[in-house]
Amino acid sequence: MLLPAKTEVARHLELYRAWERMMLAAPADRAARGNFEDTGYTLCVLMGKRCAREAVHAAERYLSVGPGARRRDRAKGGSANGRRPAKSGGPGRSDGLAASPVA
Repeated sequence: MLLPAKTEVARHLELYRAWERMMLAAPADRAARGNFEDTGYTLCVLMGKRCAREAVHAAERYLSVGPGARRRDRAKGGSANGRRPAKSGGPGRSDGLAASPVA
């Protein structure tokens, strides 16, 4: 079985987590929900799983980054790459979806 590049998995996992936070902060925001679902689907394809939760767990195992490691990173001052999500609905998109929550 071919495995995806770890950098791609890490990037999509970070996007998934950023959109998850945005969706939980504003559940009525359709753009945030749509982007969250899109990134979940992408992780499913990358990891060969049928549901986003399974794909997230598989990605974390693949990257050897469990929930405890993420909490330690946040306690030290931010996400794994130090980026913050941008606001949804960025310019240039007619459908209201932002290109990426990670600036």
